[in-house]
Amino acid sequence: MAIVIKSNNDIIESEQKEYTTLNLGPTHPATHGIFQNVLKMDGEIIVDSEPTIGYIHRAFEKLAERRPYYQITTLTDRLNYCSSPINNMGWHMTVEKLIKAEIPKRVEYMRVIIMELSRIADHIVCNSVIGVDTGAMTGFLYIFQMRERIYEIFEEICGARLTTNIGRIGGFERDFSPAAWAKINKFVEDFPAALKEFDKLLMRNRIFMDRVIGCGPISAERALNYGFTGPNLRAAGVDYDVRVATPYSSYQDFDFIIPVGTGGDTFDRFMVRDQEMWESLSIIKQAIQKMPSGPFHGDVPEFYLPEKADVYNNMEALIYHFKIVMGEIGVPKGEVYHSVEGGNGELGFYMVSDGGRTPYRLHFRRPCFIYYQAYHEMIKGGLLSDAILTMSSMNVIAGELDA
Repeated sequence: MAIVIKSNNDIIESEQKEYTTLNLGPTHPATHGIFQNVLKMDGEIIVDSEPTIGYIHRAFEKLAERRPYYQITTLTDRLNYCSSPINNMGWHMTVEKLIKAEIPKRVEYMRVIIMELSRIADHIVCNSVIGVDTGAMTGFLYIFQMRERIYEIFEEICGARLTTNIGRIGGFERDFSPAAWAKINKFVEDFPAALKEFDKLLMRNRIFMDRVIGCGPISAERALNYGFTGPNLRAAGVDYDVRVATPYSSYQDFDFIIPVGTGGDTFDRFMVRDQEMWESLSIIKQAIQKMPSGPFHGDVPEFYLPEKADVYNNMEALIYHFKIVMGEIGVPKGEVYHSVEGGNGELGFYMVSDGGRTPYRLHFRRPCFIYYQAYHEMIKGGLLSDAILTMSSMNVIAGELDA
């Protein structure tokens, strides 16, 4: 604030400023995770900020270097836990690339359905929370019913909901049951009406638009310099999507568009994710219609637990069961990188194998960790309330910050 001094009835104004230091986090509920931003405030205006991460200390990468390959799946669950099946599938595909496994077409289509359901669940969380942070609670309550439907599908397929450990290296632990297909078809039928209702509540809402348009913008050039990928990069105007740039799991078989924004602000990030949900729904429908016949796992007995009846009656099955459970399975020596389009961008796995039972070195490319570096720049000069909205629209997941 300006300091006013009175002397001999003259008013002398000093240009000095008195700033306030404000801790945003690490335990504030609006930060959506355990990380801190030390803000330098001039009233309500953010003059500067210093982010601090590392409150979780999960050490995923070092833990993974001491685990058999199939046990690492449960660690990937804890990265972006809003769409953990995508993490699971990405890890499985990384190992499959190293061992040169041939994956049945049916498995790839089943994976696409799971990954796109996960993408929808992830975007539901992000966009509905943007609404909550602008004071619009109604849309959150309505659309979250659809997220619950997706979790019920996951539960039917693998028995888990949030941290799913879904699938296996080479495919799935079992085929989708009739109940799972019924839940998937019911979701595909009901979701459009729910998403349209959510769109009507917010998309052209004048109060919502005034709050998010121009909030936390970033240019395409700056986004690329920081290493942005995913919806945050596409909102800035760059149409990069791993599913199209380097197709995996037969994504080349499906027709879909890549929504792209222009201004890179909170409204663009909201709209890109909204349109991606429609595209994910279209991909799921195509996968259901085109679903090929065949086995639900590849011919990789070193990583796929045999049927219990075979274990009790077949010596070879018993040996494989023992070796898998005890982590006695090695992989060829090599170096491999594989990436998938996660809910927040390019999720990559860089692995070095020395031929042993565990990875020699393993690095997770976590999209949140990379684009969170730009957060201080995006909120500088904005209001404190805009900082919360910007963080929500970036969809910063704390599990990806400290690996």
